This record gives sequence, C-alpha cells and structure tokens, in this order.
Amino acid sequence: MEQTIPNPNINITAPFSGYQKLVIALLALLQFTIVLDFMVLAPLGDFLMKSLSITPKGFGLVVSAYAFSAGASGILAAGFADKFDRKQLLLFFYSGFIIGTLCCAMSTTYEMLLGARIVTGLFGGVIGAISMTIVTDLFAVHQRGRVMGFVQMAFAASQVLGIPVGLYLANIWGWHAAFFMIVGLAILIGLTILIKVKPIDQHLAVQSDKNAFLHLWHAVSNRSYQTGFLATAFLSVGGFMLMPFGSAYLINNIKITQAELPVVFMLTGVASIIMMPLIGKLSDKVDKFMIFAAGSVLAVVLILIYTNLSPVPLWEVVVLNMILFMGIMSRMIPATTLTMSIPDMKDRGAFMSVNSSLQQVAGGIAALCAGLIVTQETKSSPLQHYDTLGLVVSVMVLICGIFVYRVSVMVKKKEQEG
Repeated sequence: MEQTIPNPNINITAPFSGYQKLVIALLALLQFTIVLDFMVLAPLGDFLMKSLSITPKGFGLVVSAYAFSAGASGILAAGFADKFDRKQLLLFFYSGFIIGTLCCAMSTTYEMLLGARIVTGLFGGVIGAISMTIVTDLFAVHQRGRVMGFVQMAFAASQVLGIPVGLYLANIWGWHAAFFMIVGLAILIGLTILIKVKPIDQHLAVQSDKNAFLHLWHAVSNRSYQTGFLATAFLSVGGFMLMPFGSAYLINNIKITQAELPVVFMLTGVASIIMMPLIGKLSDKVDKFMIFAAGSVLAVVLILIYTNLSPVPLWEVVVLNMILFMGIMSRMIPATTLTMSIPDMKDRGAFMSVNSSLQQVAGGIAALCAGLIVTQETKSSPLQHYDTLGLVVSVMVLICGIFVYRVSVMVKKKEQEG
C-alpha cells in the first residue's frame, strides 16, 4: 500500500475552538460524575462495611456488581452504538445513570445497595465509551492527547472536590448524602448537554451493516480490535483491585483517621490535576508508548512500596499517593489515546462499547479476586494479604505493557498509511 508522509504543516498545538472547549468541559464534567460515583465507594467503604455489616468479600461484590452489569450493557449496546446520534445515545444512558445513583442514595440495606449498583452499572458503564467515541469523532488524532488530558482530569477532580465533599457530607448526614450530591450535579450537566451540544451524527452516513448483531460481530472479530480490547482490559485490573479497599487499608493498617482521609484524597487529586494536562500535552509530542512504559515502571515501584507500608506519618502517605497516581495517569492517558485511535469511523461506537464492556468485566473479576485475597478478622482489625494484592497488580501492569506496545505499533502503521 502506498504510504503518505504526515503533513509537516499541521500545528499539533493549534488552539481549540470555542465550541470544542465547551464539549471538552462538558465531557470532563460528565466523566467527573461517572468516576465519582465509582470512586466514592472506596472512601465510603469503611462507612458502608460498618453501617450495613458488609464483609470484604461482600464489598468486593458491590464493586464488581457495577462492573459486571456495565460489561453486559456494553455488549448489548455495541451493535446499536453506531446507529444513533451520539448525543441522543449519551443522554439516554446518562438519564439511566442518574436514576441508578438515586436508588443508591435511597438504599437502606446491603441487598438494596447491591441492586442499585447493578442498575447504575447498566447505564453508567456505557457512558465512558460514548464519550471516547465523541472525542474521536470531533477531534483530530494530533489533538486527542490534550483532550484526554483534560477529560481524564475527572479522576483527579473527583479526589480534589468530589470525594472530600462526599466524605464531609457523609460525616454530617450519612453516606447517602454523597450519592444525592452526585445526582444533583448530574441533572445540571445533562440539561446543559441537551441544550448546548449539537447533533453528532456524521458516522451515520458511512454505515454499511444494516443488522446490529452483524455490526457487533464485525467489531469483535477484527484481530486489530481484539488487541485493543485486551490492552484496555489489563489496564483496568490494577485500579479495580487496589481501589475498593483503599480507605479501609489507610484507616485500619496505616492508622489514618476518618478526619484525615479527605486530606489524602484532596492533595493527591491536586497533584493529579497539575500533572494530567502536562502528560496529555506531552503525549501529543512524544512517543506515547514511551510515556506509558515510564509510568508503568513508576507505578509498579510505588505499588510494591505502598502495599507493604506500616503506620507512617500523614505527609508520607500523601507523598506516596501523589507519586503513585502520577504513574497511574502516565499509563492511562497515552494508553487510552492509542486504543481509541484503532477503529475506523464506522466501527467506533461498537468498538468503544465492547472495549468499555471488557474493561468493566475485567475490573469486576479483579474486584472479586481482590475480595477473595484480602481478609479482615473484625470490622476494625487490619486488612491481611494486601501485600499479596500488590504483587498480583504489579504482574498485571507488566502484562498490560505487552498489549499496549502492540497497539502502539498498529496505530503508527495506520498513521503512515494515511
């Protein structure tokens, strides 16, 4: 095949238009609510385990229930993901996510919470895939690193604003208040998307598969796409394994108090907010896999240190968390940017849905495995075997690097072929 040389006149630092900035801001805020809904479970984990008498195994099931239902809905939605206006699809699933989160807020028993997490996952698990598809549709490849740097700031912002505020509300009114806060914010974001965002339907003009299931099959049977799916699945394992028991580990093993917990999350988030746009901008200028590899090495070192800690001062916990999250984000941004560049426009919705689905299922399995590895004799005794969990996660990080490297090779070849 004839190769084309990339245009040297393209300005990879060209400013975004006003409408592009609006879309980036709305997608970042939307991701903020989705991420916060998942991440707030970790700091609320100690509240929930004690107030609803949940064991570590049961709490692992609460986390994985969201992941498994999100995985199922991603597969079911994949065949239809390229058949509708992206904006309409986004609003449909976001509305279901709001309803599910409201059910979480109103739960009074373990069984009710478990059911509410399943409902939330059915809708919330697809939203990330739709958002990534919109980014790929509306932004050129040389802009996506910067866009993902801002959109992925939702993770950091949830730590700086969402989790501390959620914990503060939980300390005053109970853990239900954190979910009510997410519902209120999500309603405002949904209304703004409805009013301000234009239809996103250019992909409808290049559709060839009339049958939704045939379209799904074409996506999952593509060998290049399968490599991307595996890279994303392994990328999610580490977070799903360590995060659910993060607050319980800090409180019961490191002896951080409930009052100090928001400080840890807030300062870690501030550091991430500073770093993420820089990592995104760097990934548009430097080889993305090299950034990913450096982040992976840093993450493994910090994971092994962090999961073997004895009680240490608060400042040391904060510093270790900051460096650990710098490594994690240095993996997420370039890996996600590479993976979302694999599919053709006509397959993007299906690819992103299946990709998100496998990510959630892999994460759900990881959370269940973590619940089986970690044990706790009483509600206030230290978690046991958390160091073993660190070893398992480190191995998963290294395996992930193999698949991300293969994705990087494919994306470079695709860019050379024009």
